Amino acid sequence: MADKPTKGLADVVAASTALSDIDGKAGRLFYRGYDIHDLAGRATFEEVAHLLQRGKLPDRAELAGYSESLAAGREPGPLVAANIDEIAGKQTPMEALRSLVSLSAADDPDKDSIAPEANLRKAARLTAQQPVLVARYHAARTGGSVPDADPELSIAGNFLLQVTGRRPGPREVEIFDECLVLHADHTMNASTFAARVCAATLSDMHSAIVAAIGTLKGPLHGGANEQVMKTLESIPADGVAQAVRDKLAGGEKIMGFGHRVYKTEDPRATHLRRMSAELAEAAGDDTYYRMSKEMEEVVFEAKGLYPNVDFYAASVYHYLGIPTDLFTPVFSISRMSGWTAHVIEQHADNRLIRPDSEYIGETDQKWKPIDER
Repeated sequence: MADKPTKGLADVVAASTALSDIDGKAGRLFYRGYDIHDLAGRATFEEVAHLLQRGKLPDRAELAGYSESLAAGREPGPLVAANIDEIAGKQTPMEALRSLVSLSAADDPDKDSIAPEANLRKAARLTAQQPVLVARYHAARTGGSVPDADPELSIAGNFLLQVTGRRPGPREVEIFDECLVLHADHTMNASTFAARVCAATLSDMHSAIVAAIGTLKGPLHGGANEQVMKTLESIPADGVAQAVRDKLAGGEKIMGFGHRVYKTEDPRATHLRRMSAELAEAAGDDTYYRMSKEMEEVVFEAKGLYPNVDFYAASVYHYLGIPTDLFTPVFSISRMSGWTAHVIEQHADNRLIRPDSEYIGETDQKWKPIDER
């Protein structure tokens, strides 16, 4: 008798990749062989995007050339610009990004090609445009305006400038840049798998990215960081322990804890906890960091669960002035570097992804005319 299928494809190897790897037992994450602990706070997001999309950490000349391509591709095209106000008035943030990325395909000069060089150019444009789309969406729905990008600022710096309307401090830029590095790729997660399934049909990169964004929109994948912030805001600062115990006793899930892959602490959470503490001190208000620490202790005591990447990301983004309902779109800004790299890798050595299924329905059914049913 054949083995029963693995529910949710757990532990099923769906593709070979050179992009990222996880050691779940040891709690380690690698991008192309580099430990995330070595990259976080050292390599910039632009360097990591180059590593994922182009296969190596760049030297100074390569980084300058890549940064120039990002700057050249930053501005969304005319179709996106003409529709963003209407989209912002009718769609939630992730719905809007799904629509805007789809529209951006029509403005892309390489839209009809999946050749390697065309894919590299599209990957750079998508990576550069995603933070601009989030900022412009936010401005459109609030009636605000988006400051011009500052050529002296990185992707991280310009996003903070454009979404908050104020020039960020150097340390804020460094911290947000590190957040982008930590979220850049994470093996065969749901949105990456969706992108690769789409790309495996030899569909174009924009279609694959739309599939990824649609998948990230689901609350079982993206959105946990937003829910963490809403939980922190909904409970009294001096009653965290009791509130968490009450939720657990009522069968509620506390978002931001546990992970399908890691059996110990998510290595990204280690860095985000530190950044949350630093930003709390700089703000002169450690309320949300202190609440997060207490919540972490109570959940571990009650359930033995460690925080994942989403838990401390919530308070970090909050301290940086990012609106709560933009937390998942911020995830997409970073993950665009990984998604596009996976599409490039899939197209380079492609085979249609077509798993089997187990039929569990009725058998030997006999057809009857409609009047006899």
